[in-house]
Amino acid sequence: MSWIGPLKLKAIGVLGMNRRNVAYIARYNDRRNYPMVDNKLTTKLISTEAGIAVPDLIAVVRTQHEIEQVHDIISELDEFVAKPAQGSGGRGILVVVGKNEDGYLKANGETVGLEYVKRHLTNTISGLHSLGGRNDVAFLEELVKVDEYFAQYSFEGVPDIRLIVFKGFPVMGMLRLATKASDGKANLHQGAIGVGLDLASGKAIRAIQYERLVTHHPDTGKLLSEIQIPGWASLLHLATQCYEVTGLGYLGCDIVIDRTKGPLILELNARPGLSIQIANNTGLLPRLTHLEEMDTAKMVVEDRVNYAIDQFHHFAVPVTEDILEPALDPAEQQPTQETA
Repeated sequence: MSWIGPLKLKAIGVLGMNRRNVAYIARYNDRRNYPMVDNKLTTKLISTEAGIAVPDLIAVVRTQHEIEQVHDIISELDEFVAKPAQGSGGRGILVVVGKNEDGYLKANGETVGLEYVKRHLTNTISGLHSLGGRNDVAFLEELVKVDEYFAQYSFEGVPDIRLIVFKGFPVMGMLRLATKASDGKANLHQGAIGVGLDLASGKAIRAIQYERLVTHHPDTGKLLSEIQIPGWASLLHLATQCYEVTGLGYLGCDIVIDRTKGPLILELNARPGLSIQIANNTGLLPRLTHLEEMDTAKMVVEDRVNYAIDQFHHFAVPVTEDILEPALDPAEQQPTQETA
């Protein structure tokens, strides 16, 4: 793999971690707003209050005593997702997709018992999965049912769409597909596939796994270049609304599409990672600097979405011209600093 120098990276508009942190996160994200997105439970509650659709909340666990209290709830569930409120990089997420006489069925096919689930919750509230090992809160939410369109492309887990929103404009998108290696989670650090998406149409540009180009899903065998996200414009609207709710100028929105409920906000991120540029084969900087030069104060959600659809497809780099080598940002392998 050849090394790309800083001058070439600058010439093709690649946003690096240092510039992202200083020029965009620090400048456009007021730290007072961080708690809304750094805590997944808070994100869910605030989104619900604002009328933004999210997966239903089943239970919240703050103490060991409450784990015993939710015993009956857990024992009656056939499927659910358990999450740490302050986890990062996909750590601590337990996905249960079914139940049989031996226990609960995880997305990777492993069967675990009720005591395993309770122990997972204990580890979560003790801070095993949280940043800095701080005491945490665990919560259970409904398992999103994979839309039939995506079932052929993702292994067991539910795929999600990451959209970067800047000053209320969607600027770049990526589909993340679960694999057997990622344990049914759509997380790039753990082996999920990232598929770059044309912002105008939601059509696949190219795909990466472990920051290397792939053409087919390793588990389903499906050709990834045929992907085109259904109802794409509605996802852009949903992500743009999250800017209105959080007030964060540089924001990552993770959206899932449920089989019956449609698009749902899964998570919001004030420090979205940079691998999305590799998946899209182009840098973020041209789009960000373009918007910085505009007066956007009077533009409403509809205006910003339409502008992004009309404008940013002009920035697309031909798929055959592979300008971005993998391993763009080593910090992507450090989930304590950012989320892929």
